[in-house]
Amino acid sequence: MSLPYAILTALLEKPSSGLELTRRFDKSIGYFWSATHQQIYRELAKLEQSGAIRALPQPQQPTRGQKKEYEVLPAGRDELAAWVGKIEDPKPIRDALLLRLRAAGVVGTQGLEAEVRRHLTLHRAQLAEYRAIEERDFGEGRDSQSDRLRHLVLRAGIDLENFWVGWLEAAQAELDDMTADTRTGPEPTP
Repeated sequence: MSLPYAILTALLEKPSSGLELTRRFDKSIGYFWSATHQQIYRELAKLEQSGAIRALPQPQQPTRGQKKEYEVLPAGRDELAAWVGKIEDPKPIRDALLLRLRAAGVVGTQGLEAEVRRHLTLHRAQLAEYRAIEERDFGEGRDSQSDRLRHLVLRAGIDLENFWVGWLEAAQAELDDMTADTRTGPEPTP
């Protein structure tokens, strides 16, 4: 599982509390890795227990509900560095919409058109958000190695959303065509 490495990366970029990590996952890391608030807090506890991170010292005795900020320890940095160079095979796509399309081949497409349109709307919105992030965060003068690598990851998100938008537009056209065919009936035989 890559979540601990996503957290280590985020904490090396900036020591943060669990709540701040959740917000950062939603706004930046989320375009390639998502996690719930609960998953992040569980993983923070595991990383702290393993000695990869520690809670930053508080100026006063912590009170209930007070945010703990975490930083990465040398062992965590070493673990992340080892993981960066690790060989890992790509994961196959697991997408319920693709399975629904396959199932529609045997049970019919009723309701599928609306779901394809909904997905198309969602992917268009995600693409617009990624493009806005690109415009805001990667303009002139942002050419440090760190900036270039983060931009490369964002570009992957943009390219994937472009793929999904194009594919969903084609799927919608195909479904519309099938719906039109069923309304007009079978072609007469000569």
